[in-house]
Amino acid sequence: MDFTKTTEQDSNYNHLEKMEIHELLVSINTEDKTVPIAVEKALPQIENLIQVIVNQLKIGGRLFYIGAGTSGRLGILDASECPPTFGVPHELVIGIIAGGDTAIRKAVEFAEDSKSLGWEDLNSHNINQKDVVIGIAASGTTPYVISALEACNKNNITTGCITCNKNSPLSKASKFPIEVIVGPEFVTGSSRMKAGTGQKLVLNMITTTTMIQLGHIKGNKMVDMQLSNNKLVDRGVRMIMHELKISQKEAEALLDTHKNVRLAIQNYQNGRT
Repeated sequence: MDFTKTTEQDSNYNHLEKMEIHELLVSINTEDKTVPIAVEKALPQIENLIQVIVNQLKIGGRLFYIGAGTSGRLGILDASECPPTFGVPHELVIGIIAGGDTAIRKAVEFAEDSKSLGWEDLNSHNINQKDVVIGIAASGTTPYVISALEACNKNNITTGCITCNKNSPLSKASKFPIEVIVGPEFVTGSSRMKAGTGQKLVLNMITTTTMIQLGHIKGNKMVDMQLSNNKLVDRGVRMIMHELKISQKEAEALLDTHKNVRLAIQNYQNGRT
């Protein structure tokens, strides 16, 4: 199958330096509007991967994201938000980036070109056959990510990917590839833009849908969220008031006792306060 790097194709716009601010904003926004459509076309692929993730997590597996640069940072962002949002352990969804934690803030030269470090980084977490590893790379050509997935396949570990090029080497290395074809970037090759947005939308879908399937949402509320600041405590109180039809004072007392929205509701409904 032919492989074309659409993420590297020339922008649909030229002479950007001559555009006024308004024209730049309108043009960027016009391009951004195409991203959800590209994600929609990939929904069957996304569904297939999420079903596997749910199955593996139910038997004690973990979800790993592995990437470099923008893609790696997006994986770390999504993984880091799962514990506070869904109340799950930090070890359930893990983001790994080429170059380590330093690369979250600063580019680490040539880290993404290594063909051994990806697997080494995964092994540092004692990866096993219950786990799922998703490689994230807009180009679909990052050696660090591809080699990591190839090693996973050799060790019978489930692999998926999120890429923005069709039939890329990364897709071929993945058992469950997701291809979000967003086309050329507004600034040629700047895949932090449309490609990054597309990847973020898919990551939102993966963890949100998975956590709902695992029972971490009740109705439409984050009943397992960590109460790590006043805003979230206030949200928890309102959830309890709404669910149990009780006063704010009663809800605050319940939450203060149980430190968790789900437990507060369950204990009240079971006659234990």
